[in-house]
Amino acid sequence: MARHTYPCPIRWSDMDIYGIVNNVSFVRYLEEARVDFIFRMAPTEGDAFFREGSVVVSHQIRYRHQLVHRHEPVDIEMWVSDLQSATVTVDYAVRDGDLVYATASTTMAPFDYRAGRPRRLTDAETGFFEKYLDETASAR
Repeated sequence: MARHTYPCPIRWSDMDIYGIVNNVSFVRYLEEARVDFIFRMAPTEGDAFFREGSVVVSHQIRYRHQLVHRHEPVDIEMWVSDLQSATVTVDYAVRDGDLVYATASTTMAPFDYRAGRPRRLTDAETGFFEKYLDETASAR
């Protein structure tokens, strides 16, 4: 199973009044990482998954350690934990080496915006996500 790692910069403005990275900023980090990951699907033509349309179905985040502003980026490691005919679940570990700041999961569904309804994953989309599918995960 392949994993994708996104080096995410920590911005000073991401911290809250308590001096730690705000929970809303974590959701933004996951979005930045996910978009970076998905753009790998069709690097020469832009993002095939988002070009056709997709929606976030759910997010889940577990905070493990406080994260504060720093000049070095934090790594966001991603893989696919579930792949169905009309949804894909991406899992994350926000980390610095062995120290894990948060783990998270996002379920997405491809969506046809013109028709206003969900659609199935294409064979190309499924093939892309299968490369990152955890061996213990379910597929279709």
